[in-house]
Amino acid sequence: MSESLGVAVLGAGHMGADHVRRIDRVVNGAHVAAVADPDTGRAKEAAAGIDGVFVHAEALAALDAPGVAAVLIASPGPAHEEALLAAFERGLPVLCEKPMVPDPAGALRVVEAETRLGRRLAQIGFMRRYDSEYQALKFLLDGGRLGRTLMLHCTHRNVSSPPGFTSAMLIDSSVAHEIDAARWLVGQELTAVSVLSPRSSAGAPEGLLDPQFVVFETAGGVLVDVEVFVNCGFGYQVRCEAVCERGSARIGDAHGMAVTSAGRVHEEVAQDYLVRFSDAYDREVQSWVDATLDGRVAGPSAWDGYAASAVADAGIRAQETGTRVPVELAARPELYGDADG
Repeated sequence: MSESLGVAVLGAGHMGADHVRRIDRVVNGAHVAAVADPDTGRAKEAAAGIDGVFVHAEALAALDAPGVAAVLIASPGPAHEEALLAAFERGLPVLCEKPMVPDPAGALRVVEAETRLGRRLAQIGFMRRYDSEYQALKFLLDGGRLGRTLMLHCTHRNVSSPPGFTSAMLIDSSVAHEIDAARWLVGQELTAVSVLSPRSSAGAPEGLLDPQFVVFETAGGVLVDVEVFVNCGFGYQVRCEAVCERGSARIGDAHGMAVTSAGRVHEEVAQDYLVRFSDAYDREVQSWVDATLDGRVAGPSAWDGYAASAVADAGIRAQETGTRVPVELAARPELYGDADG
């Protein structure tokens, strides 16, 4: 492409710095025009070696930097609403990492603001929709060869949780991906949540309920269970098995290189999400750039972001009360259609 999309990246932490690298070195048709982070030293480090990048401490200043035509939001979740609304005011296309907005009231305000515009500007960063295994499973389920989907069994394990990680974050940060993946795979909204907590692992920080077992119900009668274990200690694992009327299909078993030596086989296990889903992130951002240059918005919508926040909120209440909690969703605006995102 002869045209290059100038992107402002908001947030230069683990995820944001990786997106800066991706736009600069991997993605075609785009370049990093600005980077913003309250820690300007971190922002400068992320932008090091890239010519012509403006570095700002304030996110909104980066939106107004010369050459910025689109925004990638990778800052902490509580900062997303302000950045999204500011991008809408400027007519800038946005790729926003999940959670779109952590609380459903704020997420709904974003949906309402975009609806008032009368056109979509936001794509939400549920990258599993761009993973080749998830795409193959979606294609299989949509084709109907195995009959109707009855259950999804999901596993989400991390080596360790970062400092300050709370029991609620197992739901609204980690399981948020399974929430969107389940909605997308079966094409149905999630209608209720239950959360069970076994005794915590010895590897979990004091006070953290880890692991947890989450059960979702869908509008069409599918049951989705998720084992989330963020201090498993041995690797990053994401699996999903769909159980259907005439068969089942499982993804997530693939490992990296297998080494055979001294009578043993050693298989590598990814240690974090940037390794496991690196290709998915690449495809996600490339797809966003291509669509933006073409004047389109594709991928998960602000409605998908709102629905994930609403389900996660119900999940946190289920975790706190030990009861089954229904999901409360606002009416879906016509802007987002009737089908799954």
